[in-house]
Amino acid sequence: MLKEVRKHRRFASLRAIGALILREVQTSHGRASGGYFWSIAEPAGGIVLLTLIFSVTFALPPIGSSFAMFYATGMVPFMGYLDMSGKVAGAVRYSMALLAYPAVTFVDALLARIIFNSMTQIMVATLIFTAIATFNETRTDPQIDQIAIAMAMMLLMGSAVGMMNCFLFEAFSWWQPLWSMLMRPFFLLSCIFFIFDDVPQPYQDWLWWNPLIHVIGQMRRAFYPSYAGDYVSYLYVFGLGFGLFALGLALLVRYHRDLQNS
Repeated sequence: MLKEVRKHRRFASLRAIGALILREVQTSHGRASGGYFWSIAEPAGGIVLLTLIFSVTFALPPIGSSFAMFYATGMVPFMGYLDMSGKVAGAVRYSMALLAYPAVTFVDALLARIIFNSMTQIMVATLIFTAIATFNETRTDPQIDQIAIAMAMMLLMGSAVGMMNCFLFEAFSWWQPLWSMLMRPFFLLSCIFFIFDDVPQPYQDWLWWNPLIHVIGQMRRAFYPSYAGDYVSYLYVFGLGFGLFALGLALLVRYHRDLQNS
């Protein structure tokens, strides 16, 4: 009997997550012609446009022969992290009306957003890298398994930070504008325009604690086999990511009803 109840709950949760994912697809740029297409085309087009602009300004990249590809290997994981963390942070607030129904839980809302935005970011990255490689002589040797690791690192950090902020944004009204202000310097502190190896001491030791340094470093050594990227630490990124994810989830489990009623 107990097994049947658990099985029923499991299938109910899967149905709820599936329905929430379909809702995300339908509501993403729902008023615009093309709908979900713009969820992929908008970030991809923005990154490609910035890549082309900076390619004119900076002739030679620190590694490789194409600044467009060098810039994209930094910009794609950085923007993917920002978008992922922002979307996950707003998951509960976005689905607040649906959480009044017993069949939908806040975990369903979070998982639906994580799954939907993970698929979107993978398609955006594929589109950007394919377009640059098609129209530019990049002299890169992309390693699919290493790219997959970089994407996993990015998606985990985005989900983990988003999970923490999902709680903090609702618990403390001042945290969201403060977080937005704190994240602005990270565009320059995440080695998008340069490589970590060129940063002088003691700043290199300080920057190492920025997890995005490791994500971008992993993406670059996935495209440039000659780039060692010895500073990249899987243990640090995955440990920090799973730790933040677990802490954020625990806080939401403990306080989500109080946050919904506040």
